[in-house]
Amino acid sequence: MTDKNVELTKSEHEWRNTLTPEQYQVMRQHGTERPWTSPLNQEKRAGTFFCAACGHELFSSETKYESGSGWPSFYAPMPDAIGTSSDTSLFMERTEVHCRRCGGHLGHVFPDGPRPTGQRYCINGVALKFEAKK
Repeated sequence: MTDKNVELTKSEHEWRNTLTPEQYQVMRQHGTERPWTSPLNQEKRAGTFFCAACGHELFSSETKYESGSGWPSFYAPMPDAIGTSSDTSLFMERTEVHCRRCGGHLGHVFPDGPRPTGQRYCINGVALKFEAKK
């Protein structure tokens, strides 16, 4: 993803000062957190999941489900929340998911999710912030 496709741009120095080292590694260097390490895997409250880098709304708790993958999973993003691109690393082709607003890497989407979409948005918990409904 190039900077011309995002609304919010910062220098890599600014991102390093904004994000934790783990968030920077995942969101700016396309890393992956270890499975089963995010407390958001267990998050069951009603609310909204936001981009940890820019605060853009990404997923509603209504679309979260337990995929058994070790990462927070959703069957649909919020409208106009994400962008996708082809990821050919690891000797396979996958669809990368990134924040539409800042371009931060969130995870990947796979065609093995539940109804109604059949999609599994497998998202790094470190790339998310959760806010419970009040």
